[in-house]
Formats: sequence, C-alpha cells, structure tokens
Amino acid sequence: MREVCEPTQVVVLGSTGSVGRGALSVLEHQGPSRLRAFGLGARASWEELTAQAEAFRPRWIALADPEAAARVNGRLKGLGVRVLSGPEGLAQMATEPEVDRVLSAIVGSAGLEATWAAIDAGKTVALANKETLVVAGPLMMELAKRRGVDVLPVDSEHSAIFQALSAGRTREVKRVVLTSSGGPFRGKTRRELEDATPEQALRHPTWRMGPKISVDSATLMNKALEVIEARWLFGLEPSQIEVVVHPESIVHSMVEFIDGSTVAQLSPPDMRLPIQYALTYPDRLESPCAMLDLSRALSLNFEPPDRETFACLDLGFEVMRRGGTAGAALNAANEVAVSRFLDGSIRFLDIPRACRAALENHTFDPTPTLDGLRKVDAWARQEAARWKA
Repeated sequence: MREVCEPTQVVVLGSTGSVGRGALSVLEHQGPSRLRAFGLGARASWEELTAQAEAFRPRWIALADPEAAARVNGRLKGLGVRVLSGPEGLAQMATEPEVDRVLSAIVGSAGLEATWAAIDAGKTVALANKETLVVAGPLMMELAKRRGVDVLPVDSEHSAIFQALSAGRTREVKRVVLTSSGGPFRGKTRRELEDATPEQALRHPTWRMGPKISVDSATLMNKALEVIEARWLFGLEPSQIEVVVHPESIVHSMVEFIDGSTVAQLSPPDMRLPIQYALTYPDRLESPCAMLDLSRALSLNFEPPDRETFACLDLGFEVMRRGGTAGAALNAANEVAVSRFLDGSIRFLDIPRACRAALENHTFDPTPTLDGLRKVDAWARQEAARWKA
C-alpha cells in the first residue's frame, strides 16, 4: 500500500484538448509532490503531446492514431518516455498498476474503450467524456459497482450536482437542475438560425472549448447528452432531471430536496475547478482559479430553454427515457452531423434532423452488450454520413 505522502499518479486521456490542458494546469499548480502526470494521451495531436511530454516528463504517452505515434519516435530520446499507439495503447497506459486516477477527456466515443479498461482495472476515473455514459451508461456504472470504483464527474454541471448531493440523502432528492449558458444562439429563432455558420456556432459567450463541444453547446446537444449522463451517473429517474438556461454561468447546477431546499454550487466559469476536485477528491485544495467576488453587484438570471428552436434537447430526454441502444445511436449520429456542419455539407438546423433519423431508424435493443453498442455506433455513423435534407 502506497504511503499517504506519495503523489497521486494521474493519466490524462485527451491531454491536448481544452479539458486536458486544464488538467495539466492543475497538475502544474499542485506540483508533482501532490499530482504527477504518469501518462498523457491524445487522439492525433502528436506535436502538442510531444511538447507536453517534454514539460511534464510522464512515463508514457499514447496516441490513438498509429501514424501520429510513429512521428513521435526519437523526438523524446533521453527523457525516459515510452510511446504507445492505437486505442490499445491508451488502454494499456490507463491500466498500469502504478496509476491511481484516470482523467477521461478524449472527446467522443473514442474514449469509451480506455475508460472501460480503466474501470475494469479498478482505477478511479475522473470522467469528462460524457459520451461514455451516453453510449454505455448502465454497463459502465454496473462495471464500476462490481469493481468498487469511483466515477467522479468533471463536467462543471455534474460536478456541481455531485457536490450539492452531499447536502442530503438519495431518497431526499426531488430533482436535479442542470444549468445551460444557452450558447451563442440564445434568444435566436429558428428562422434566424436557418443560415447559421460554423464561425457563429463556435463563438461561445462563456467557455473556450474545442469545435465539437462548441457546436454541441450551440445546438444544446451538450445539455441533451448531459441529462443522459446525469441519469446514469447519479442513478436518477428521468422525471428527476430538468434543464434551465442561466447565461451568467455562475450557478453550475442545483439539487432540489423534498423539503423545498435547493442547494447550488457557484463559482466563476473555470473548468480547472471541477477538474481539480475530481483529481483530489475527497480533499479540497487551493486552486489556480479565481474566487467568486460576492462583494460586487451580481445578477443571476434563469429561464426555460427554447425546446422548439433547439430540438436536440428533447432528443436527449427521449434517449434518457428509452435507454438501451438509443444513446449510442444519438451520440454517433451527432458526432458525424457536427463534422458535416463544420465542413459545410449540412446546415445548422440539419443536425437534430440527422440525429432524429438515426434514432428512429436504428434497430433498438433495450439491453445491449458492449459489442452491440459498437455495432449501433458504426451503423449510426454511416446513416448520418449519407443523410440528406
């Protein structure tokens, strides 16, 4: 058993993305005596990953793309950093005996396999890859239960719920309320969004994120995926989950209890706070984030989401109620639809239409295996790739 004074050995899957960079900022702030980068992984950004390896000196790095991994060979000579490749390389790095916590932050379903492997190996998982639970929530959480593993939320909304839930017992929860900034198109009508461009969709008013997550925020698909994630992460009934728009992004989510009390978590919008909490839980440590200054005038606004204009949100609630393979179909179709919107082959409002088509036309299975989910994922990607308005 490792001494208490030894650092927590962390693997960051998706270290070149916005969450991964935030995690490295946390590791730098806490220092290697508390949090040490044991391994860093990315999909294909080998140049940035190489620079990170030079700065943090992890034992291993891994790239899901073998061609990208091949380009790193020789560039880290003398640093003692081993280079792994392919999805199996990510999984191998995440399951090493010395690893304590795995931050799963690779965007999309690509992070599912490594996350599954980490949980199966008994690692505490800090989960930023919401697609993992959207696609395979029941299977993933059942595996975590069998292995006695904590799955700690990194999304600001789910971290807020996780923190607020400590104010009561599970049977005392009436509902949880996830907040949404509303994205760059808050207040826009369907007519105004007919010709929305990728440049406009990527212009988030609060958060700085990658292109896929930014578009998901613009369509409110990010919130659709988050309600599904919350259902499995916290063992809630669909009727216990709601969404409100909160443009200031100060209240990150709330929990309502049966006695009428509402407990919320507030902080300035900085992903490093929930990232650090997931990496140091149950401890709270001084963070690199700014404190909320309540001595200044502050207005907090809340409003219901426009479900007619942002049709993706209702897809999320439908999938949450159906379960089974519905999440795999929605997630895969959305990833392809977002990519097609960004390359100009479909319009902004076509994204929920393409997702709806995949959801309605896939062969639904209420109790799929992991292999069955992979097949639905592949089918939905093909369906969305050839979908036409």
